[in-house]
Amino acid sequence: MSVELLEESVVNAESQTPAARRLAAAQKDQVALGRAAQGGSISVVTTIFMVLFHIGAIAALFMFSWKALICSAVLWLYASNIGIGMCYHRLLTHRGYKVPKWLEYFMTIGATLSLEGGPIFWVATHRVHHQHSDHEGDPHTPTEGGWWAHMGWIISGVSIHSETAMLARYAPDLARDKFHVWISKYHWVPMVVVGLALLAIGGWSCVMWGIFLRVTIQLHATWLVNSATHMWGSRRFETKDRSRNSWWVALLTGGEGWHNNHHAHPVSARHGLAWYEFDQNYLGILLLKKLGLAWDVKLAQYDKANPKPAGTA
Repeated sequence: MSVELLEESVVNAESQTPAARRLAAAQKDQVALGRAAQGGSISVVTTIFMVLFHIGAIAALFMFSWKALICSAVLWLYASNIGIGMCYHRLLTHRGYKVPKWLEYFMTIGATLSLEGGPIFWVATHRVHHQHSDHEGDPHTPTEGGWWAHMGWIISGVSIHSETAMLARYAPDLARDKFHVWISKYHWVPMVVVGLALLAIGGWSCVMWGIFLRVTIQLHATWLVNSATHMWGSRRFETKDRSRNSWWVALLTGGEGWHNNHHAHPVSARHGLAWYEFDQNYLGILLLKKLGLAWDVKLAQYDKANPKPAGTA
């Protein structure tokens, strides 16, 4: 999927100015998201926000209330499972299934509540990760160090969250959608709105638990997919990267930890391929299908006796 989209964006560049064509050709040969391009400097704004959220997460532990816990749990489901796992990853990045546009937008708004950027940034970064997984140009490979894969990559280099024109090369399908372009630029708006709503509903305890503590834990859970599942775990498929299946990362992320399965079958909407590989995010997709809100759900097809990367159906 991602390679085809990249080729499409390069073809579109042929109708641009000579300078634009030269830039597109240069970018095709040198990916601008790996450590070679992003390492060596610190993104000050991103680092400040990361520090503030971690301080807020610690402070939240001293402001417990049952209402705050409930708010945090509901937002975790909406932002992490529905937003990041089901939407940003399996729907927008890999197109493992289809939903109505209104539902796609609703799920996308939930994903922005994870503080992981807008859809164009997230999808572009993840598609580049699959193109160069554990090789030069991978935005967050542990071959550059476990710390780099986990968190170093997000606080390094120049922030490109709002660089829609550049990132559109890797997500031209989203760049053609006005809503995704807008929310990619103003991905912070839903977080501010929800924060104000939590303040009105339950005071500062709900804000600290529903925003700061939830987001901080959620970020580390997502980052574990980048770091831990490329370092530790089992391998069902002999892929060309170091991806692993990790049951404990899967529990934290709703099934995203079955990462070796995913790299072998990236388009598959189901990552947990065995009965014991619990995949909450796929169950959510299955529920949408039962309700008539999801269709064309792609599933991995492989020979269990001789597993190897294959296709989907």
